[in-house]
Amino acid sequence: MTTILEVAVQHARDVPGCLEGGADRLALDVDGRSPDVATASAVLRASDRPVRVRLRLADTYTTTGADLTTMVQLAGEYLALGAEGVSFGFLDADLEVDVETTLALAESLPGVPWTFHRAIDATLDPRRSWRRLVGLPGLTAVHSGGSPQGLEHGYDELVALAAADPRIARLLQPTGGLLAEQVPWFLRAGVRQFGVGTEVRPGGSLRAYVDAAMVRSWRTLLDDLDQTEAHDRRVEP
Repeated sequence: MTTILEVAVQHARDVPGCLEGGADRLALDVDGRSPDVATASAVLRASDRPVRVRLRLADTYTTTGADLTTMVQLAGEYLALGAEGVSFGFLDADLEVDVETTLALAESLPGVPWTFHRAIDATLDPRRSWRRLVGLPGLTAVHSGGSPQGLEHGYDELVALAAADPRIARLLQPTGGLLAEQVPWFLRAGVRQFGVGTEVRPGGSLRAYVDAAMVRSWRTLLDDLDQTEAHDRRVEP
């Protein structure tokens, strides 16, 4: 299975670096929230790769019925423009995954692949949160750094979770400060999706556009590790 490299973008000017560098999928949001339709349209016109667009209206992981209706409408517009899927995720007041609301939105978009974003890192019990997510319809990826502070603090826990449960490994997309030296260990645990953002922007700044050479370095790393793993499987006795 080819390893997926997803690159976070904020506007159409980020797209050329993703395409030239060999990204497999783009994740679009603007400051963590849903982009306006014009921004989404510009990105989708510029990209020939799958794009998942964020559904999040406010700087909170809780939502209301009215917000949910708005997000369903927004999703319809994004999909009509050519989005491959969407990303979203909701927590309740107890910082647990809000399965009811998350499921309601997923079921309103039948057949649409979606990502549960890093809301999972804000939950009180990540292991319980993963149990609630595994098996939800349409879910194909979960962004996680293993900690609200990202992979610098959550890496060990995430590798252990993936190694212990192939369902988690299949869904996990490490993101939030990914380091090249962490990738082989995630691969050995069965992870096949990776997300980068500021890692492919000069100076790690969101003011800088996605850089093709930096994306290419990640694509090359993943391809080389894929080839090494395939070789190792062939020579096993």
